[in-house]
Amino acid sequence: MLLAGPRGRRLLLACARDAERALQPEFSGDSFDHAVFLASYHLESGREGAGVMFGPGAEVARRTVLTADDVAHRLSAVQLAEVTAGSLRSALAMAVDSAQYWQDPDGEDLLADAEPVLRELRRVAEHIAESPHARWWVTSLAATDQWEVSWSASGTDVADARAADALRDYADRTEEEEARAERERPADPTVNWSGWWWSTPPTRSSTRLLSDGTPAGLWFVEDSMGWERAVVRRVSVPADARVYEVDGAQAWAELCRRFPVDVTAQKRHDWYRTTGRSGRWVIPDWPRIAERYDGVHLTAVGYLAAAGSAIAVDADTASVIAGWAPDETYWLTDAVDVDVDASRSWVRDATGRLPSWTEESR
Repeated sequence: MLLAGPRGRRLLLACARDAERALQPEFSGDSFDHAVFLASYHLESGREGAGVMFGPGAEVARRTVLTADDVAHRLSAVQLAEVTAGSLRSALAMAVDSAQYWQDPDGEDLLADAEPVLRELRRVAEHIAESPHARWWVTSLAATDQWEVSWSASGTDVADARAADALRDYADRTEEEEARAERERPADPTVNWSGWWWSTPPTRSSTRLLSDGTPAGLWFVEDSMGWERAVVRRVSVPADARVYEVDGAQAWAELCRRFPVDVTAQKRHDWYRTTGRSGRWVIPDWPRIAERYDGVHLTAVGYLAAAGSAIAVDADTASVIAGWAPDETYWLTDAVDVDVDASRSWVRDATGRLPSWTEESR
């Protein structure tokens, strides 16, 4: 499943690069890591927002064109070391952070989807699948171990309104935005226009603790803002909570088939750029879903296999999982209880080889 989605492929690419760096920390022009850098640079050259080379050696690098076959050949020689919890977490965080659903796929996403590279990434996927550190990726909601992350010191960025009120307001705004987009935005999906690209509900969310005791929500954020501090609170989930599990594209498609909301006019430009698909778009109708379920949980493997891709809902309709994080559960009702009186502050340290999060002393 890791090869099926753009985030999964990006994770595999990151794992292979990390494995090579661990065994060969010194720079080498013949390395797989350098080949990825050069090939991805040329693949996205000319794209709006593409990287620019400058400094010593830049001119030679710009003239050095490596193909996907060249990259795959170097990847085949990479020795895959034992997977550690830290390296796997770091690769997953990178794959999540590099998601950018308002623009074309970047060079590394394009490279990881090239057939020669895909064939070699299969070996990496099989290697990771054997690791005990990846087992939690396929598990359902960890109901007794949920934590909410806020990126403001006061925690005010977390949804405080009643879920029903937030969903009602969200539904009204979505309907109004679709009508406005129909009137004001061009129907041509290739036009340079952008809007709200997320497909998340407006309610609170939570994730589990990882094996090192840090909440997953600290690490895995799409297009993160580089936050260095966070407030974390425990979320108590009742034993009878009704949770819909999204473990891949089919589960998301089923949710959209049962509870569709048409968002074609407001999503078509962003989602065309990120997926290359033109057509009708829908998202789940969160207020209606709240009548059946208290929450929706996206497994880590479901995220890696499906996020960012065009998920077929029916013959002429598709959807995108956008703005979600691995293992994230959005709560559509007020069934859960958040312990606001037991907040914990966490601080990020990025000075080492791998970043870390540490709970701040009181």
